Amino acid sequence: MSRAMLKVVSVSWNVGTLVGLAALLIVGPSPVHAGQQERSQRPYPALQREPGDPEIVARGRAIYGVSCRACHGVDLRGGDLGGPNLLRSGLVLRDDRGDLMGPVIRDGQTGVGGSAMPPQNLSEDDLHAVVEYVHDVLGTASRQGGPPPGEEVELDILVGDATAGQTYFADKCATCHSPTGDLEGIATRIDTPKELQDTWVRGGARNAERPPITVTVTEASGNRVSGQLERLSDFLVVLTDADGRHRSFSRRGDTPRVEVDDPMGAHRDMLPLYGDADIHNVTAYLVTLQ
Repeated sequence: MSRAMLKVVSVSWNVGTLVGLAALLIVGPSPVHAGQQERSQRPYPALQREPGDPEIVARGRAIYGVSCRACHGVDLRGGDLGGPNLLRSGLVLRDDRGDLMGPVIRDGQTGVGGSAMPPQNLSEDDLHAVVEYVHDVLGTASRQGGPPPGEEVELDILVGDATAGQTYFADKCATCHSPTGDLEGIATRIDTPKELQDTWVRGGARNAERPPITVTVTEASGNRVSGQLERLSDFLVVLTDADGRHRSFSRRGDTPRVEVDDPMGAHRDMLPLYGDADIHNVTAYLVTLQ
């Protein structure tokens, strides 16, 4: 084959390749990949449905109240007779207009540990209405497992014992805080009891700038270096000194000596120790600091 022919073949192949690549870019991914992407973006049919017919949903609500409520609860989260939470049920989430829920409602099902759901003697129309109602609740819930929509309920969190809270405060908190010092009038400076509770539990106002953690390193020679702690492990300590220089020190056991001053350390240490009663009692006490 002559050099001229080789050049023609080479050019033709390159042009063909470019045309093919351009076609792929224009057409986009293959149908298989597109379908896979669509399925990955729509994992739960129950959360992708259009709202059901209001009359059918209302009918389903009434039937659910008679036939299902005792086991699955008024809010679908499980009832007195031990039925599962329908808002978190994988079967309900995967159901598409009754294809999975229908057979279970109609024929019953044996669950984990031998628990059983008895078959329900419902007509096809009634069964369809119950399915529509369950999907309506699931589709309009604030999030998976959230409560069904309705009027917002204002919760009263002031259920603790202020006297017990004062005792707890004196024992656990008075070393750093004072009701006549930094906490004087705190109940008038924070809008609501809920925000007050959140503030003291987290150790400060939301988005407030936290004081830095500082560290002092004492070397074997007695030389002391202090600054803002950047990193601390069993093998290394890194700090930024007052001049802005980064200093790092290798650690071997207790050498060099490392002293950390964490202003928020006590709050972090207490977080796993608080009980519900402690939180409620301290909040009830702090509300009295007007």
